[in-house]
Amino acid sequence: MTNPAERLVDLLDLERIEVNIFRGRSPQESLQRVFGGQVAGQALVAAGRTTDGDRPVHSLHAYFLRPGRPGVPIVYQVERVRDGRSFTTRRVVAVQEGRTIFNLTASFHKPEPGFEHQLPMRREVPGPEELPTVADEVREHLGELPEALERMARRVPFDIRYVDRLRWTPAEIEGAEPRSAVWMRAVGPLGDDPLVHTCALTYASDMTLLDAVRIPIEPLWGPRGFDMASLDHAMWFHRPFRADEWFLYDQESPIATGGRGLARGRIYDLEGRLLVSVVQEGLFRKLGG
Repeated sequence: MTNPAERLVDLLDLERIEVNIFRGRSPQESLQRVFGGQVAGQALVAAGRTTDGDRPVHSLHAYFLRPGRPGVPIVYQVERVRDGRSFTTRRVVAVQEGRTIFNLTASFHKPEPGFEHQLPMRREVPGPEELPTVADEVREHLGELPEALERMARRVPFDIRYVDRLRWTPAEIEGAEPRSAVWMRAVGPLGDDPLVHTCALTYASDMTLLDAVRIPIEPLWGPRGFDMASLDHAMWFHRPFRADEWFLYDQESPIATGGRGLARGRIYDLEGRLLVSVVQEGLFRKLGG
């Protein structure tokens, strides 16, 4: 498959090897560790495949315990914790080469009527079609994409457009607040299975969230002074959505201290409806000691 969206759908299509055990592919990438969004998305697929399908997931809480190795399959073991009248709970453990690398608890809820309110989407945000792609911004700055970045750009399953232009120099981040916002959508259709869209957005939610922590520290592009890794991840799904339609990921970091940075995000659709809330903590270590 050459379409990155098709590759993502294929990546989320786990092999069922027992009633509550699934195996997921882990592509051989030029990364030090398996991308966290991949593991979270696959674990949520495993959890969802053990439910009746009439209850969408409303929340997940997960911990990244060890770095996964690219190219090595990951086994997902699902525990059916609860099947209640309104709620279903699943616990998933991801195992690679005999070691637990990730665990997740997901809760599914049968939709029911209730009152509604939400925080509005921030105003004066340019639409996605008005903004350049990340690849176009890099080309504008460098003249052309380095070959490695060109290959990577062709494989990324999401079109990402930063609301604020990319910052390249220390002068550009001087006085910057720990906030970031991006428009995103899958680069192609993802089909009509709601669980696939939920898991695809779970994958995407780990792609840019920790940017908000880094913005006051160093430019997002260019040489990096810090290594970072996701420690935990929590999501609350408020409304149905399609991950192959534009959504705004509004992100901020309330604090960074002790080698860790906290980031939270709100995901809105084009109409300004709040779809998903996300919170994540990341580990930040200065490169070279």
